[in-house]
Amino acid sequence: MGSLRLIRILFVAWRFGLDEIAAQGAANTLGSRWLLRLARLLRLGRKLDAPRGERLRRTLESLGPIFVKFGQVLSTRRDLMPPDIANELARLQDRVPPFDGDLAVREIEAGLGKPVDTLFDDFDRTPIASASIAQVHFARLKDGRAVAVKVLRPGMMPIIERDLALLRAIGQLLVRISADARRLRPLEVIAEFDMYLHDELDLIREAANAAQLRRNFADSRLLRIPEVHWDWCATNVFTMDRMHGIPIGQIERMRDAGIDLKRLSQEGVEIFFTQVFRHGFFHADMHPGNILVGTEGDDFNRYIALDFGIVGTLSDFDKNYLAQNFLAFFQRDYRRVAQLHIESGWVPASTRVEALEGAVRACCEPFFDRPLKEISLGLVLLRLFQASRRFNVEIQPQLVLLQKTLLNIEGLGRQLDPDLDLWVTAKPILERWMNEQVGLSGLLGRLRVESQQWANLLPQLPRLAHAALSAHASRSRDQHHADTRLDALMAEQRRMRRWITLLFVLLLGVTLTQLVPALMTITGLFTR
Repeated sequence: MGSLRLIRILFVAWRFGLDEIAAQGAANTLGSRWLLRLARLLRLGRKLDAPRGERLRRTLESLGPIFVKFGQVLSTRRDLMPPDIANELARLQDRVPPFDGDLAVREIEAGLGKPVDTLFDDFDRTPIASASIAQVHFARLKDGRAVAVKVLRPGMMPIIERDLALLRAIGQLLVRISADARRLRPLEVIAEFDMYLHDELDLIREAANAAQLRRNFADSRLLRIPEVHWDWCATNVFTMDRMHGIPIGQIERMRDAGIDLKRLSQEGVEIFFTQVFRHGFFHADMHPGNILVGTEGDDFNRYIALDFGIVGTLSDFDKNYLAQNFLAFFQRDYRRVAQLHIESGWVPASTRVEALEGAVRACCEPFFDRPLKEISLGLVLLRLFQASRRFNVEIQPQLVLLQKTLLNIEGLGRQLDPDLDLWVTAKPILERWMNEQVGLSGLLGRLRVESQQWANLLPQLPRLAHAALSAHASRSRDQHHADTRLDALMAEQRRMRRWITLLFVLLLGVTLTQLVPALMTITGLFTR
């Protein structure tokens, strides 16, 4: 089965001319005329007029859902991919034929351990949406609540492992023959894809992500997260509230429904920066297919998130690094940007600040020829990553996810409002967060967090102090005994040294006693 799959992959790659692209890359790498001639020869008999990015996209689409998913992940690595390929792969759509509704029912019953008729009052066997990993069915619980049930495609793990093994083999081959491939680090990208896929195969993890996001936005009207119904969840089943709204990509429908697109675009940016700098936990797959806009009641003109398979997390260190970088960039303080890169430890400490400052200036200064509203924060972040990479820094995966999400948010926001000024929306959030971190409110906040531990620690202080003093006294006694033993050992060593010296003197005396008569005899012989 694996060999047949490999043959099909090779045939599809040949059909779309990926062999010619590989030969061209190898020829450029090795400077070989023979490889260049081979690349030209490989074009014979095939119409390969389409750009290389389009040919790669069509190859992945022909190879099926796992390869499509890989292309989608690859498109997010704009810090590695050439722009023409990244832009083309971003067009990949996860259009996958649904699997049979009866099979979905069997998967649900296997996961939840009960017949579907006892789980739901009504279950629609026709899926409302289908993707490479799972599909979604509408249903109604016994208490009348409308829900959406996400079901994993059966038998996905063997398919995924097989295709991942083939992708690794292809990646290893590319690394051997092409410097361009080595620069793009395909094996690392495949490992990242492997992690994403296995995370998405556990729907309990996705449900937990949804619950965390819902908790973070419980008191906000910016974003609605559906409620998770845990009694109807398993590793292969995820049940949540059914959401109603208009897909955010349908601009005319939203206009007809009276949606304020300008406000919506600004709130999308606010949602993103709130997740990043306030929560440190962000929805990392906010493309139009995963977002609705509410049209009724409290949800009117409100974002509604749907898919939670990919999320990102940031430490306080990451948040501080990003906030200061953004602020320094828009103040054109390139030296501060360079210092931040070195202080973060992501650039070797031996890096000259002036050299890195010059590289950052060359990357970023061209942006300021345009109005601020036309500046892409996502591309700013990408430029900073690229400048860092030239100085042997490895960009953290969570920051790559963030950059990809920011590009999605920007594209979405400017689709809703072409005049959107992201900096006007983002700057107050960044400045407020920085003030909270370094100002009096930040100090008080950290004291409040630490004070939660004081109630437990204070009653224990006398006991802990006694234990510490006892341990110190014990160490002192042990040290005293050790010192006594050491003094005795040193005295013994001094006695031994004196005996050795005495023996040496005696031995020297005996030697001289024997040597002097012999010398006198030899001297007498010479004087006769």
